[in-house]
Amino acid sequence: MSDTLLTKLESGVLTLTFNRPEKKNAFTHAMYEAATNALRQAEGNADVRVVLLTGAGGVFTAGNDIGDFMEHPPSGEDSAVFRFLHALVDASKPVLAAVDGPAVGIGTTMLLHCDYVVASERARFNMPFVQLGLCAEGASSLLLPRMAGFALASELLLFGEPFDAATAQRAGLVNKVVPAANLQEVAAERAGALASRPAEAVRVTKRLIREPLRAEIRATLAREGAEFVQRLQSTEAQEAFMAFMSRGSKK
Repeated sequence: MSDTLLTKLESGVLTLTFNRPEKKNAFTHAMYEAATNALRQAEGNADVRVVLLTGAGGVFTAGNDIGDFMEHPPSGEDSAVFRFLHALVDASKPVLAAVDGPAVGIGTTMLLHCDYVVASERARFNMPFVQLGLCAEGASSLLLPRMAGFALASELLLFGEPFDAATAQRAGLVNKVVPAANLQEVAAERAGALASRPAEAVRVTKRLIREPLRAEIRATLAREGAEFVQRLQSTEAQEAFMAFMSRGSKK
C-alpha cells in the first residue's frame, strides 16, 4: 500500500504494519488513507480471513503526527481519520492487534474496535485528548465506560495519563499480556487459529456480537467528531499544540 503501511497476506491473515519507526509510527494523512483502503479491500478479498494490526520497531503508534495533523486537520466525517475509524467499525472480518511500546491517542482507541488484542508487558497506553485541549474520540466515550466501568473510563479519559498493559487489560482493551519477545509469536498464533475457523461462522458470530451497538457507535463517532473539530479550533487546543511542537523542536 505504501512505505509507511506494510501489508502481508499469509495463510488467510492480512498483517498491516504501521511503519514509521523513526517517528514512533505516528499517523499521517497518507497513512490513514492507506490503512482505510487496506481495510476496505480486505472486505472484498476472499483470501483474507483475519486482519492483524501491528507496528514496526517495538512501537504500536504514537497517535497523530502533530505537524501533519495541523496541516490536514479533520473538518468533518469525510476526513481521513474518521474514514479510518468507520472502516474499523464496519469490518465484517475479525481485526486483531499486537501492541508493543507506545499506543497513544487513536493508538489506544482503535483497540476498542478490535476483536482480540495481545500486548507486550512494556506496552504503554495513553489517551491525552483533554491535555491537548480536545475531547474523546473513536467512540471511546461510549465504549470505554461499558468495558472498563465509569470510574476507570473517567480516570483514563479525563486525566489523560499513561497507563500500563495490566491496566489496559483491566479496562478491557487487552485480552492477553505477554513478554515482548513472545508478542509476535502469540499474535500470529491467535490470528492463525482464527483464520483456520470456518470463515462464515466467524463473520456471523462477530456480527452478532458487534451489530447491536453499531448504530450507537456510528452516532457517537459523529457526535464526538463534531466536538473534536470544534475543539481543534479552540484557543486551548491551539496553545496545547504549539506547546507540544515547541517541546519537540527543543529535543
